[in-house]
This record gives sequence, structure tokens and C-alpha cells, in this order.
Amino acid sequence: MDSAREIENLLYEYAELIDAGDLDGVADLFAHGRINGQEGGPPETVFEGRERVRELYGMATRIYDDTGTPKTKHLTTNARIEVDDAAGTATARTSYLVTQATDALPLQVIITGHYHDTFHRIDDVWCFDSRTMFVDQSGDLSHHLRF
Repeated sequence: MDSAREIENLLYEYAELIDAGDLDGVADLFAHGRINGQEGGPPETVFEGRERVRELYGMATRIYDDTGTPKTKHLTTNARIEVDDAAGTATARTSYLVTQATDALPLQVIITGHYHDTFHRIDDVWCFDSRTMFVDQSGDLSHHLRF
């Protein structure tokens, strides 16, 4: 499998894990990386390493007892991946759309945006180096976020 496909699969793995409510699995993806809550933001908006990323998702993501999930569907599209195999680095720009349905919220799009990601290869495995999240449109997030 080529590097771009491995990175694309990593992007999709993030979406699958968050929708499954596997916050530990999401945090594992960033064991050697970080999430930037805003581009060029202050230190308190940077969540580096597995523990800090797990803390971020535990604090922010509402998990429903009846399913153990956030009752969301994250769709990641329009992946533009650039790989420097010699350096073991890559970048990706993608769009995302999140839908949600709960007992109290009919199925709807709750947020759209885009990610700017960087990756590095460790022991021949591609890993997230950084993810910066951008919100383009937001709807009713009250059933998804804990704040």
C-alpha cells in the first residue's frame, strides 16, 4: 500500500473511532502528535500527546449511556494528501461533515469544517503529527458537546 493510501486510511480511522465512542482509540492516534484547537492559538489550545488528547475528548464529547457513542457520523472528504517519502513527512487538507441523531434531536448536520493535518513516519508507520481543526458552519451542537 502506498503512503498516501495509508494516510487516507488514518484519516478515516479517526472518524470511525470517534463515532464508535472510542476516545482512548482517538487519543492513541495522537500518541506522537497534537491537536491544535485553533491555528496559531495560545498554549491552552494545544493538546499534545495521548493523555492531553484523551483529556480534550473526555471533556468535550458527550457519550450516550445507551450506545456508548456520541451518536454521530463523521464524514471526511476531499482529501488532498502530499507525501515526502524520503523525509517521512506528509500533509493533508480535508473537509468534514458531522451528522447526529438522538432521541431528542432529529437527524441533521451539526457541523462542517476542514482539517489541516501533518504526519510523520515512525518505524515505517504513518502517525499524526498535528491536526488543526477549522469550523466552517455550525448547527445544533448541544447534543454533541458537553459545554
